[in-house]
Amino acid sequence: MTTHELAQVNIARLKHPLDSVQLKDFVDNLDPVNAVADAADGFVWRMQDATGNATDMRVFGDDMMMVNMSVWRDTNSLSAFMYQGMHRELLARRNEFFERIQEVMSTLWWVPAGHRPTVREAEERLLYVREHGPTEYAFTLRTSFPPPVEELKAAG
Repeated sequence: MTTHELAQVNIARLKHPLDSVQLKDFVDNLDPVNAVADAADGFVWRMQDATGNATDMRVFGDDMMMVNMSVWRDTNSLSAFMYQGMHRELLARRNEFFERIQEVMSTLWWVPAGHRPTVREAEERLLYVREHGPTEYAFTLRTSFPPPVEELKAAG
């Protein structure tokens, strides 16, 4: 039985409003990419609003900052989804859709199985990794940490 799952958040500042012609390809591909994620091996959950994606949700109180958050079985399953197929194709085009920002825009952390993280949790983890770098509390795919080890209670 899995005791922990991998939460991930990534944020991005839009170059243009979501309903602009410049973001049409991005918006048109949201549902297909989300469907691929939902069916991916190791996928557990993704944050959604009433539209089935998270385009109405904001982070850090910024109307141009989009947030994407999901939970996965482990780093391998997240990486497999991120770097193949439709997601990889859109990821390669991110500079068309989003501003280039120098600070950390994504982070990972382990959550107890069944926990669904909030935007507030994600903001806290992002700020933490920006200030302290990758640690067991908040990390990146490049510098990741294993899930916490549950201590076995002595029978008594």
